[in-house]
Amino acid sequence: LNANRPAATAGEIAARHLGAQQATAALLFPLRARMRRQLESDGLARLYDEVELPLAGVLFSMEQEGFSVDSGALLAMQKQFEARAQELSGQIYALSGEPFNILSPKQLGAVLFEKLGLPPQRKTKSGYSTDADTLERLAPMHPIVPLVQEYRFVTKLKSTFLDGLLAARSADGRVHTRFQQCVTATGRISSAEPNLQNIPVRTPLGREIRKAFVASEGCVLIGADYSQIELRILAHLSGDEGLIAAFLSGEDVHRRTAAEVFGVPQEQVTPEMRSAAKAVNFGIVYGISDFGLAQNLNIPVKRAGEYIRLYLERYPRVKAFMEQCVEQGRARGYAVTMFGRRRPLPELRSGNYNTRAFGERVAMNMPIQGSAADIIKLAMVHAEQALLREGLRAKLILQVHDELIFDTPLAEQARVEALVHECMEQVAQLRVPLLAEVRAGRSWYDTK
Repeated sequence: LNANRPAATAGEIAARHLGAQQATAALLFPLRARMRRQLESDGLARLYDEVELPLAGVLFSMEQEGFSVDSGALLAMQKQFEARAQELSGQIYALSGEPFNILSPKQLGAVLFEKLGLPPQRKTKSGYSTDADTLERLAPMHPIVPLVQEYRFVTKLKSTFLDGLLAARSADGRVHTRFQQCVTATGRISSAEPNLQNIPVRTPLGREIRKAFVASEGCVLIGADYSQIELRILAHLSGDEGLIAAFLSGEDVHRRTAAEVFGVPQEQVTPEMRSAAKAVNFGIVYGISDFGLAQNLNIPVKRAGEYIRLYLERYPRVKAFMEQCVEQGRARGYAVTMFGRRRPLPELRSGNYNTRAFGERVAMNMPIQGSAADIIKLAMVHAEQALLREGLRAKLILQVHDELIFDTPLAEQARVEALVHECMEQVAQLRVPLLAEVRAGRSWYDTK
């Protein structure tokens, strides 16, 4: 506006009048416009506006609220786990003939491979490998190995989870985790300080820890969990008629897959057949290899390859979809979810075969796993908005992959259960229904 002075940028004017730090803040305004244009050109505006931006406020509220932890229960479990570890160590020493540091790979290797004569699986720079895979292969060979596996598991649970949770418990009696919104490549939310998403749930002992996470006084915990969301997204994206029909009819999709793959009526499907079909169903989502499935099911690689071949024959559009994902990944340079989230795929241009193979698996998995992450995030936003709109005091306090936990006043239980159910199932329209299972209980353990 002054003809006697040369034009200055907003940044220069801000630096002159406000100083360096204020100038940096002033740059946010012109940057916002440029970044907005970039979001729109990359097809990410909807994801930002409808999912990530409102989710930031939801996650902040969850961090502030925290999760009530029963310290008495944790202390009781500490004693229980210590007693079990002591019992296991006594049994291990009896079988080895001497006491040693069970958690020392070097000392354990000496006992297993030198003293007891078990066959070494592989060696590392520091000596014999005693990692989890090695112990899994050795387990049928000597009774000491399963005891060592359990000892490791029990001591890990105690040190990482029980001791860690007691240390993380705040003065208000709650654990306040930190949610990381944009750290993972697929868009999944992660948790840290402490990580509440990696508490074991596949073993009875691991699940016990959830009993220490309890509702607030006068409240109940409501847990809502998506049922087979990634398989449902696979059915939707692939358009495979057989997979869609299984979900539309409400059948047990793993039993149906077993019947298709093994060529038997559903009523003749054995538990072993269903387990194999379940592993194939979920493995396909992650682009599993013949070798990977063989490891999961403890079967020969040839048989695992046959399972995958039969599966893809029965669900041909799944195979076509997977191939299309890889082709599009090569052409675009990225994989994309239903909501437009992108994951770059530089691995597909690598000269290394293993790196390219990894890139192909990512290209197949990202549209499915990333879409599931987007859906659960949007469900969180919708649920929070619904609670506020109806003036309810229930609070969303935790998200673990496909599961949401709400701390809910007893008087609001029925209404919140219905609201959460509706929000989760209506958040996205697929060719197959989204199903959410809702349970309530005094502790987190009771909601699963």
